[in-house]
This record gives sequence, structure tokens and C-alpha cells, in this order.
Amino acid sequence: MNSDSPYRVGVAGASGRMGRMLIEALQAAPDCRLSVALDQANSPALGHDAAAFLGQTSGVAIGADLAALAGCQVLIDFTRPEGTMAHLRACVQHGVQMVIGTTGFDAAQKAEIAAAAQRIGIVMAPNMSVGVNVTLKLLELAARSLASGYDIEIIEAHHRHKVDAPSGTALQMGEVIAAAQGRTLADCAVYERVGHTGARDPSRIGFATVRGGDIVGDHTVLFAGIGERIEISHKSSSRATYAQGSLSALRFLAARPSGLYDMFDVLGLR
Repeated sequence: MNSDSPYRVGVAGASGRMGRMLIEALQAAPDCRLSVALDQANSPALGHDAAAFLGQTSGVAIGADLAALAGCQVLIDFTRPEGTMAHLRACVQHGVQMVIGTTGFDAAQKAEIAAAAQRIGIVMAPNMSVGVNVTLKLLELAARSLASGYDIEIIEAHHRHKVDAPSGTALQMGEVIAAAQGRTLADCAVYERVGHTGARDPSRIGFATVRGGDIVGDHTVLFAGIGERIEISHKSSSRATYAQGSLSALRFLAARPSGLYDMFDVLGLR
């Protein structure tokens, strides 16, 4: 990217909740310019100016043709796995970098993203919030210090429209905790409990999911010991934090033509 001119940025899911928050952030960022706005082919927003919901004119009409990606340097994508994978292939074709906030990928899709990162720069994180990523760093420290004698439970809550569970952020919390204790999440996660479960296995990391209303995103990790418990929580009241984190991620990619990164890399938390 040329740092002397505004970054030409595309937004996927332009008429969705997160898409609109990203467009609003881009409109306010002097070093960024919205250049492509994508949505599904059946979206009623097609053909409308992407910033019309703000009472502004961006000069960019919402469209569904992925060939338009040739007109941007980086695409920000908070959609769904199947959409993101189609966008990924188009970005590789056109040499466009990506900031991926989509969650719910399976192993094969993650492998395809990793392979694509050999050709383009990608920042992928289930949560772009600076606060969430600082929370992950705190969890890493807590997990090392509380590796024995404490039961670990992860509780997350999101709005009624979220389609995957547990949330990508909750899973990343589990992965960070497990790795800090020399384990893998796949070997110790418990995602549901029903019926006669027996006594709790102290080696497990439990997950609980809440869906309702318009909750943007709440996450709490409970370390429950004998006589005390430690709770580390992050609560989002606006998607604006995700949008600002995404802009930090695209700026990070400016000097990196290829590679797969996350928000720890962007924020220098390694």
C-alpha cells in the first residue's frame, strides 16, 4: 500500500449491522477511503449509495460483483464462512489483502485461509476489539498462575441473530487458556451438559452460551477455586470497537505483502 494516499478499502456485508459500522468508521478516517461495498445478490440495498444510511454520499454503490474487488487494496469481511471463502478466492485473484472478522470456520476453511496468506496479507481474528485482545493477554497470565486447583468456565452472551455457538471469541479464550497450560482446547473442552453428568472433571474447560435480544457481546471467564474465584470479563456495548480495531488491522497490513496475522500481532501483544 502507498501510505501517501488513502487506503482504498472494501467492505463485505455492507448493509448489515457490522458493515454499516465499518462504513461509518471509514467515512470518518482521513487515511481511508471506501472504494467497494459488497452485499448478497438478493439484498434490497444493491445500487444504493453505501453511506446513505448516514445521510452522506460516498460515491460507492453497493454491489454484488466480486470483480469490483480489483478496485480496492484491502477488504474487511465480517460476514459468514461461505461468503468469506468466496471473497477470499477473489482477493487472491486480484491481489487484495483481507481483514477477516468472520467466525465459524471449519478446519478445511481455516487451512484454505492459511494457504491464501502465502500470497496476500491477512489479519484474521474472531474479535477485533483492542479491549478483548488485552483481555486475552490477561487470560494467558491467569491461566499460567491458576493451572491447578481452579475450575475454568467460559460464559458468553450475544444477540438473538448470531448463528454460531460458542462465539469465536469464547473459543479463542479457551484456546489461549489451554495453550498457556500446555494443552489443546480440543482435548479438554466441554460444550454442553445435560442429564446426569457426574462430578466435574477438573481438567476440563467448560462453555456456556446465552442468546437473546440485542446483546453485542459479553464474555466472562471464571476461575473457580476453593474459597475464592477470579472472574475476567469483557462486555461490548457497541460494534464501534470492532470497526476501529479493523482499521488498525488494515494499517498494520500496509507494510506486509503476505502472511497470516492476528490482533496480537497488530497490537504488539506477543
